[in-house]
Amino acid sequence: MKDILIIYSSTDGQTRKISEYIGKILGKERSIKIISIEDVSKIDITSFNNFIIGASIRYGSHSKKIINFIRNNNKYLENKYTSFFSVNAVARKPQKNSPSTNPYIKKFFDKTNWKPSRAQVFAGKIDYPSYRFFDKIIIRFIMLITNGPIDVHTSHDFTNWNDVKSYAMKIIRDTEK
Repeated sequence: MKDILIIYSSTDGQTRKISEYIGKILGKERSIKIISIEDVSKIDITSFNNFIIGASIRYGSHSKKIINFIRNNNKYLENKYTSFFSVNAVARKPQKNSPSTNPYIKKFFDKTNWKPSRAQVFAGKIDYPSYRFFDKIIIRFIMLITNGPIDVHTSHDFTNWNDVKSYAMKIIRDTEK
């Protein structure tokens, strides 16, 4: 059996980037496979012992494909080591950057009825220059009402990469058991 499967759902690439960074750290100690939720049906998930699932937020929700994957595989996952991380701009605020205080991760667990072994929240990236016109306007409006960055000519990376590294190191310790 392979050791760890990292499945991610990324809207603009930040969750993929975080997944790859986690994979790079874990890959020094474990056998790792990283795959997009778009391609997960192409592999046999039963050949993995441990799972890390990461998903971004867009307009208040995680990907339906991630939600459905969890629902459809909940019985299998409950007997494995699992970890979930959510990537969202709300987590840029200290009072919303933990699983117990982040509204999106709470909503996700309510929807999926899933209890992973470990959960984490990371602040994402607001990348205005790469957004389509409509997304740029809507996200700027959301940032305006939540006191976030509104300069549409700039990217704003809120991800604390030391927190991501710490999370990966905790997974290494968790899966040694």
